[in-house]
Amino acid sequence: MFENFKVPANLMPSDPRFGVGPSLVPVEHIENLLATGQKLLGTSHRKPAVKNVCKEIQEGLTKYFNLPSGYEVVLGNGGATFLFDMIGLGLVEKSSVHFTTGEFSNKWYKSHNKIPWLNAKEVGVEFGQGINPEVTPGYDMVCCTLNETSTGVMITGVPDVDEDTLLAVDATSGAGQIPLDMSRVDVYFFSPQKVFASEGGFFVCIMSPKALKRAEKLYDREEYFPEIMSWKLAIENSRKNQTYNTPSISTLFMLNEQIKRMNALGECEVVEQARAKAKHVYDWANSKDYLSCYVEQDQFRSIAVATINIDDKYPAEDLSKVLRAQNAALDIDAYRKLGKNQFRISLFHNVTLENLKKLTEIISLAIESEK
Repeated sequence: MFENFKVPANLMPSDPRFGVGPSLVPVEHIENLLATGQKLLGTSHRKPAVKNVCKEIQEGLTKYFNLPSGYEVVLGNGGATFLFDMIGLGLVEKSSVHFTTGEFSNKWYKSHNKIPWLNAKEVGVEFGQGINPEVTPGYDMVCCTLNETSTGVMITGVPDVDEDTLLAVDATSGAGQIPLDMSRVDVYFFSPQKVFASEGGFFVCIMSPKALKRAEKLYDREEYFPEIMSWKLAIENSRKNQTYNTPSISTLFMLNEQIKRMNALGECEVVEQARAKAKHVYDWANSKDYLSCYVEQDQFRSIAVATINIDDKYPAEDLSKVLRAQNAALDIDAYRKLGKNQFRISLFHNVTLENLKKLTEIISLAIESEK
């Protein structure tokens, strides 16, 4: 199906990248990296040229999130999946409770559940549904996912926890775009290849004083953990504006460029733009008899990743291939393990509302041409 569909020239987006990860990296960021010439790439990460980039990242994120006093921005190699294990090994004392809404939040639960000395509990809902985390007596860490990348479900709030409990948030595909009261969060981590428009294989972890104290307390525990997953080393190196082992300098550079871009607007404006894009996509889905929002509960529909179901008469995979071949839309396929006839569309900061309007019009035109 859709073999004869041709995207009208006036509807071609200025950038066809609508994927949810890796996300759209602005061409000017790459040009800015090129302009550094011999001054940055190939430089030791212990030298000022690279350490200054790390410092700018840390200061930029502190400003953007308006972090409370005593919070620290910890940097390191390895993405969010790496941190699932690192958190379990070095920040959970005895038990963690996980509120799961999809593939990645479930994966975090499974990683803790495999650690022999931990008691991990899952509180889950069916994929496509939402749930907010709650205080759970008897667990010293509450784990939740800000935005479930696989399903397009976001949380809308977090609870206050006591002094003996850490609240940990996997913010990978929502950080910077889905607002959250950071004063309630102890461990807030993300990979930069989503809203922050950089590459994978790196982590940012914002830690409260309570979390920093827990990391120090558990460093000498008897159970084994790999040295590469040492929170003590990650924290100590971050305080020196560096990473424990050698990072990708281009990843650092592009992350910093995106932080500067977003700080120029401020978090409130970034969030408002995200809401406007989400409103357009969900209103579009609700207005067509062949479309529907995968996430039925309005309050849990993500303002970072939109999942839109399509009538089974119109194979989404076929249309996705046609749009890719014409360079009109890249990587809008559904998450592979869901097995749904749907599109998963990025609403990340660098994806413009103008281009989203063109994309939705293209999809409608293609489907309606087959009716």
